[in-house]
Amino acid sequence: MDEFIVFNRFYFLIYPNPQAYHFFLILDSTFNINSSMKYSKKLPKRSVRAKGTNLKVHFKNTCETGRAIKGRGLRNAQRYLQDVVEKRQCVPFRKFNQGTGRHGAAKNFKAIFARWPEKSARFLLDMLKNAESNAKEQELDLDKMVITHVQVNQAPKGRRRTFKAHGRITRYCSRPCHVQLFVSEQKWYNPKKKDRIIPLSQKKHQKKVNREKIKN
Repeated sequence: MDEFIVFNRFYFLIYPNPQAYHFFLILDSTFNINSSMKYSKKLPKRSVRAKGTNLKVHFKNTCETGRAIKGRGLRNAQRYLQDVVEKRQCVPFRKFNQGTGRHGAAKNFKAIFARWPEKSARFLLDMLKNAESNAKEQELDLDKMVITHVQVNQAPKGRRRTFKAHGRITRYCSRPCHVQLFVSEQKWYNPKKKDRIIPLSQKKHQKKVNREKIKN
């Protein structure tokens, strides 16, 4: 009897006779062979890039997180995303903010709505590590690397169903995404001036300390 082995969306048919080993490919119904995203523009000189396709992470959260790290230095962006994972800093939600709560930490970014998308931050951290390793191979100055391009696109939705009482069926979709980013070496970039943003709580504490010094 024939057997099927599933490996990364590929279905291999194995025949009992090992000498007559054949396999054929059946594409999953939720996977499109042309769904892998191409880079939207050419790579500039002294730059590296990284790409992720069909990432199982929310499109809207990743889009806002990518907007928050664009224009930052490579080291600065890595520290910022690590702070988001550890809930030290927030991600301002400017576009996809329906149902998002207001928070005082968003004032650091001149925004009102904020969240802490931990999963999106982890995915982007992995992509920045990939870009960092590519920069090391090209012997680029990591302290001068700046994120110049971040693009997040919607991927094909994963469609599922939830079954309820009285024969009702409700669709249940996941919204993955494609992500691409460019990191370029910029001679004008000064990592000391663009350091991590100080959280609002620390700013208030510092103001309180300064007032006490003036009184004394």
